[in-house]
Amino acid sequence: MKLSEYVHFDACELASLVKAKDVTAIELSQLAYAAFNQVNPSINAVIEFYDDFETVEAADSGHFQGVPFFRKDLGPGEAGRLQEKGSRLFRGYRSAADGAFVKLARRAGLRLMGRTATSELGMSGATETLLHGITRNPWNLALTAGGSSGGAAAAVAAGITPIAHASDGGGSIRGPAAWCGLVGLLPSRGRISSDGNEDHAGGRVRDFVICRSVRDMAAALDAFSGPQPGDAFIIVQPERPFLDELDRSTGRLRVGVARDTWGELAVAPEVMQAVDDTAALLAEMGHEITEIAPPFNFEEFVTLALSEAGAYMNGLEAAARLRGRCVGAEYLEPLNLQYLEYGRNELEVDGNALPILARQEAAVRRLRLQVAEATGAFDILLTPSQPFVAHPHGVHSLLHTESSVEEWTRRGYKGCHLPIFNITGQPAVSLPLAESVDGLPIGLQIVGRFGDEATLIRVARDLEEARPWKHRKPQLFAG
Repeated sequence: MKLSEYVHFDACELASLVKAKDVTAIELSQLAYAAFNQVNPSINAVIEFYDDFETVEAADSGHFQGVPFFRKDLGPGEAGRLQEKGSRLFRGYRSAADGAFVKLARRAGLRLMGRTATSELGMSGATETLLHGITRNPWNLALTAGGSSGGAAAAVAAGITPIAHASDGGGSIRGPAAWCGLVGLLPSRGRISSDGNEDHAGGRVRDFVICRSVRDMAAALDAFSGPQPGDAFIIVQPERPFLDELDRSTGRLRVGVARDTWGELAVAPEVMQAVDDTAALLAEMGHEITEIAPPFNFEEFVTLALSEAGAYMNGLEAAARLRGRCVGAEYLEPLNLQYLEYGRNELEVDGNALPILARQEAAVRRLRLQVAEATGAFDILLTPSQPFVAHPHGVHSLLHTESSVEEWTRRGYKGCHLPIFNITGQPAVSLPLAESVDGLPIGLQIVGRFGDEATLIRVARDLEEARPWKHRKPQLFAG
């Protein structure tokens, strides 16, 4: 197989070719390495390509038959491998054991080849760090690939691999997918095991993948879903394999459509036009369309986001001491230091973390109730993924010092259509259904009922067939 052929296949197609013995898994690894050498110097998506990539452990079987795969540098660990979380605070840290997600990836036949870039500690919607530098968008190198899974999105968009690990605590799968022209699913809370990871914030942070096709999304759900011992959340398991949903009828759905910002930043006209066009398409398919108002209180959301971010940063002090380091400017970027100070001030006022935690839990319950009451009548929701196309580097950097952490948080959540579903636990997918006048990807979000990824798969399949995106390729594409 030539590199010019490799880059055009999705993961399921490559797996089929390996199974048919038209290509070997090692050849796929070598092609991924060739693609990496060709495009990564320009995009800085993969921060480490393993020297031993041709001999790493992988099952040449399962759904993916040895397809190359990359691990985001934040989340599930890989025994003996670096996991630096995009931060100087964790420079040189190596995981002691494989996380459940890594074990499942190998069992599914995915061959782990290296690490992709993330924003520091996953705290920004742009992947720009002092530790690893700027990750650039293959569609336009002057623009961000998003964050915090920007490295994964850029690697897939540029053709290094058709599928990569990503995680989402407030839009970190769906946002980069939207700006890089990819498929990015946030599964339901509990669909993918948190493996007892306290960083998963009560089920709001969820590991999954970024990929190019709805078929790969469904296959990955089959590979990664299911409980592990010690999980805090156990969700009802699907009636059938998720791949089987691709052959089932969608039926007639009630669709709630968001035609306004859910935060403070207005939705760009070309993004709103994409929402309207997709709503019209869903109506043509026989679905019932109803416009919906913002379903939650944005001010309450911002207060919660600030409090939780401050508490998270405070929790890093113990980790720093274990490494003989001090949480300060030497190890953390300026905005994360501001979050740390915000958390300290909040704790100083209360004098005890328990009242802060109680306020956070009460806010979460209120937000969930607001969304449930406002959207409960609908089978799916249609919203923008991001309110505008990818922006230049530096716009949402953790290196900013001129704005307060409160202002930065408000800007960071943009139209706020993404993070609310981390709180509610619902599944949501960004699909590359449109493009701007400049040819940049525009992603639209489809949200399902809790636990109902099956309906999302069927709707996403319908939209992929009606508005195919496989032919669209970024300016920088391997091969």
